[in-house]
Amino acid sequence: MDFVRRLRDRWHALIKELTKFGIIGIVNTALDFAVWNALLFIGPIKAQVIATIVSATSSYFMNRHWTFRHRARSGLRREYLLFFGFNAIGLLITAAILGVAAYVFHVEHVAALNVVKLFAIAVATAFRFWAYRRWVFLHPEDQLYEPEEEPAPQR
Repeated sequence: MDFVRRLRDRWHALIKELTKFGIIGIVNTALDFAVWNALLFIGPIKAQVIATIVSATSSYFMNRHWTFRHRARSGLRREYLLFFGFNAIGLLITAAILGVAAYVFHVEHVAALNVVKLFAIAVATAFRFWAYRRWVFLHPEDQLYEPEEEPAPQR
C-alpha cells in the first residue's frame, strides 16, 4: 500500500505542477503572441527571438515563485542560466518549425503562420517542462542540489 500511496502522491504533485505550468504557459504564450505579432514587420524569426526573450523572462519568475516554489533553490544564477539555456533550445525548436513553414513551404498568411507558431510552441513547451523539472528546479534529493550552508551557532 505504501507504493500505491507514493505513486498517487507523485501523480498529484505532477498534476499540480502541470496545471500551474499550463496557466503560466497560457499567460506567457499570450504575451509571446502579442510581442511577436507587434514585431512581425521585422520578420518572423527576429520577432520570435524578441518575443521569446520577453516571455521567457516573465516565465522564469512566475515558475520559480509559483509552479516550482516547493522545490529546492539551487542558486539564482544556476537556475537562471539553465532556464534560459533550455528556453534557447525551445526557441530553436520554434524558430526551426516557423522557418520551415515560412521559407520552405512559403507560408505567408499571418493566420496560417500563427497556427504553425501554436504547433511549434506546443512542441517546445513539452521539451521545456521536461527540462525544467529535470535540471532547473530540483528536488532536495537530486544530486545536483547543494543545500545552503547553515550558519554556525552563535555563542
